[in-house]
Amino acid sequence: QLQAFGGGLVQAGGSLRLSCAASGRTVYAMGWFRQAPGKEREFVSRISRSSGSTYYADSVKGRFTISRGNAKNTVYLQMNGLKPEDTAVYYCALDQDVFYSGRYYSTGEYESWGQGTEVTVSS
Repeated sequence: QLQAFGGGLVQAGGSLRLSCAASGRTVYAMGWFRQAPGKEREFVSRISRSSGSTYYADSVKGRFTISRGNAKNTVYLQMNGLKPEDTAVYYCALDQDVFYSGRYYSTGEYESWGQGTEVTVSS
């Protein structure tokens, strides 16, 4: 089972920490995506399980930090300086394919998706 936790309602400028764990799976990288009402799902961040290499969408760079947990296949997303435009359902995703296309921002790069957690930022 794969599910994201940690969403909630926060005022603009506040912080939230999302977490996701994928037990019993072969994982090469974990990512976070988000989907706002009426919009397509968009890339937020990605971290490689082995190297720890990270990627961020320009819209969250400098505000969000992705990290790996001590437990295997656990990932966190620390979100600081939240803005109303960050309001969305956030999903964690697993890249389970040993072949990496380089398209870290594409939903097609990820094979497994968890249930999302809702983040609402009030102005």
